[in-house]
Amino acid sequence: MNQSLSFRFWVLVAIVAISGFSQGMLLPLIAIIFEQDGLSSSLNGLNATALYIGILLASPLMERPLQRIGYKPMIIIGGIIVALSLFLFPLWKSFWFWFALRLFIGIGDHMLHFATQTWITSFSPKEHRGRNISIYGVSFGVGFAVGPLMTQLISISQALPFMISSILSLLVWSLVFKLKNEFPEQQNLGSASFLGSFQRFGKVLKYAWVALLPPLGYGFLEASLNGNFPVFALRNGISVEAVSILLPAFAVGSIISQVPLGVMSDKYGRQNVLLTVMMIGFLCFTASGFVSESTLGLFICFTLAGMAVGSTFSLGISYMTDLLSKELLPAGNIMCGIFFSFGSMLGPFIGGIVIEWFSGPSFFYMISFMMLLIFVCLLGFSIQNRRREIADHS
Repeated sequence: MNQSLSFRFWVLVAIVAISGFSQGMLLPLIAIIFEQDGLSSSLNGLNATALYIGILLASPLMERPLQRIGYKPMIIIGGIIVALSLFLFPLWKSFWFWFALRLFIGIGDHMLHFATQTWITSFSPKEHRGRNISIYGVSFGVGFAVGPLMTQLISISQALPFMISSILSLLVWSLVFKLKNEFPEQQNLGSASFLGSFQRFGKVLKYAWVALLPPLGYGFLEASLNGNFPVFALRNGISVEAVSILLPAFAVGSIISQVPLGVMSDKYGRQNVLLTVMMIGFLCFTASGFVSESTLGLFICFTLAGMAVGSTFSLGISYMTDLLSKELLPAGNIMCGIFFSFGSMLGPFIGGIVIEWFSGPSFFYMISFMMLLIFVCLLGFSIQNRRREIADHS
């Protein structure tokens, strides 16, 4: 990468880190505030879904504005929406007002992620694509991991974490003004209408459906671990202190391995690396079921699982980029976000049902089954591709 491309890349990485920071702060911060106010856990959980509803509502509408205004204005508008929403939280503490603000944060964050993802995948050469997207994933992960530390500031003032996050967001996003605007490739793109976007979504599903499964699986896994595992742990005699160690173990594992796995995927192929990590994930969560009463056993399983499947979102994006032509990348990135959101909404819902109706370590087997299902789909797609290549050569 030349100097201007390198500067652009690191600015986009910094934006994603601060986006992860604000999301990582909001989830536990609002949950704690509502819990202290005596709000029921079901309503607390409903409020948390606002972010993903915002992402799903915005997704079909993203492609056309990006084609018309380019990457830079898209990031600026998304940044303003998020920073302003964060600033408005302390003005009025109301369930539905905060629900609406989280919905807007979901829309603003999706604008940011969609524009930055598409921009990075469009200018990254194929031999460094996995590395660049994995750095992107690490930056979001580090921000997401640091965000919850802001909850400690509640003891000083409930408004303080929101104010600090809003100011930090504005400071980092101001760097975007130093970048030169660019537009996604549009040759042979066809209609830029709303209907045209849905036609391109159809093409993405046709050519790269298999690459959308890892983001779906990651959303399912991350949301069910963060949303359901504490409930499962407390019902099965695992202490709160153990939970506070086990969940970060998964996050740290994913941060450690993300860049090495991205580099390996550049060298050995995205499909091969995804098959390997999905099988390791399946084995780790199956093993978690057998050692579910041992904190040390779970710590080892969670760390290894994080190192394997903690990178599936960024690997899925890289794989999707390999399978699609450049003009379909905006639609492909939107679909990755949609599938991640579906996974994030399905995970806690199915996890809650499993914990409610099945005893023992069935929660872990639910996750391992999801990993196995994605592995089988990847393997089937791989076999189909090889058969096609053999047929083409014969």
